[in-house]
Amino acid sequence: MTSIIERCKPYIAVISLQFGYAGMNIITKVSLNHGMSHYVLVVYRHAFATLAIAPFALILERKVRPKMTFMIFMQIFVLGLLGPVIDQNFYYAGLKYTSPTFSCAMSNILPAMTFIMAVLCRMEKVNMKKVMCQAKVAGTVVTVAGAMVMTLYKGPIVEMVWTKHMHPHSSNAPAPVSAATADKDWLKGSIFLIIATLAWSGLFILQAITMRKYDAQLSLTALICFMGTLQSIAVTFVMEHSLSVWSIGWDMNLLAAAYAGIVTSSIAYYIQGLVMKKRGPVFVTAFSPLMMIIVAIMGSFVLAENIYLGGILGSILIVAGLYSVLWGKYKERQWEKANELPEPVKGGKSGQTMIEDIEANNVAVEKALANKKAIVSGENDVSVSIELPETMPIKAKEVPKA
Repeated sequence: MTSIIERCKPYIAVISLQFGYAGMNIITKVSLNHGMSHYVLVVYRHAFATLAIAPFALILERKVRPKMTFMIFMQIFVLGLLGPVIDQNFYYAGLKYTSPTFSCAMSNILPAMTFIMAVLCRMEKVNMKKVMCQAKVAGTVVTVAGAMVMTLYKGPIVEMVWTKHMHPHSSNAPAPVSAATADKDWLKGSIFLIIATLAWSGLFILQAITMRKYDAQLSLTALICFMGTLQSIAVTFVMEHSLSVWSIGWDMNLLAAAYAGIVTSSIAYYIQGLVMKKRGPVFVTAFSPLMMIIVAIMGSFVLAENIYLGGILGSILIVAGLYSVLWGKYKERQWEKANELPEPVKGGKSGQTMIEDIEANNVAVEKALANKKAIVSGENDVSVSIELPETMPIKAKEVPKA
């Protein structure tokens, strides 16, 4: 039972992350519709995240925190730029111009981008002769195809049980605009979302590389959020020239900043770092399609979004691709475990291992077999051939009892 729970922990963690991200999309969309600047939202979000996780990092990792070097500092600087600044600002801008469901659908190209970048960085190996690699590649393609179906094909509206008697308009929905303006904003939002997804995949790859040398997850998360807060303040002062945009009250804007900062920045960064260390970046990003399905259902309740046939068909493809990628990762992990070398078993007070003794005997066997036919020369050049046994007994030293 304990073994089953340990194997399920990474799956439970990343699925919980998708529910957290889905809630963030809905709450943030409502806040943006009410006029909050997405630049200011990014600043407040990561300020909340820093305050939430920094105390735990200072207390729990005070003895295990690695030494800060210039290279690690530069990696954290770039991580803050990729995640809080580029990814979040462009994602919020794309969310503002489109819808939560569409934004989540566009972000489903994240597994494909991360997989390609991981291959380029030699973090993932692709051997198309192996079935597990074929499954990962095929699953990535199917996932992207499902996202594209949701984007390019709407189809008729599918009436759900809970949407039949709902009012067609919601107070949280944006004001109606002309068709030409809507199409222009939709294209602009799509481009912003693609840029955000590129930055997000880069964040996953660089975070996995940084954690090899700076393995204090809480401290790394706090530093990324703090660095992102400083960088976002600088960007906001450049893009927003009115001081009134910084005002925030006890309303949806505060809830959006606090929820996004505490749940989807501090907690999410920390959990995805832990899972990434055990399973790799592709495993973490492979679950992102689930967020789109959750948002589509939640959006129909909160924002009165319509659910279209194309969305349902795309969701089916995405789930199929998701399981294909996960199956490939599972088989790859099994193969890696089967090819792991056993750890040497220590014993005795002298500290010498039994494996060292066995290796020493193996060397003796190889020398004996190399001289299997010893040539003994005499005065009359008479050669005597001595046949040695094929194998020699191998005895490991007995481990002294403690």
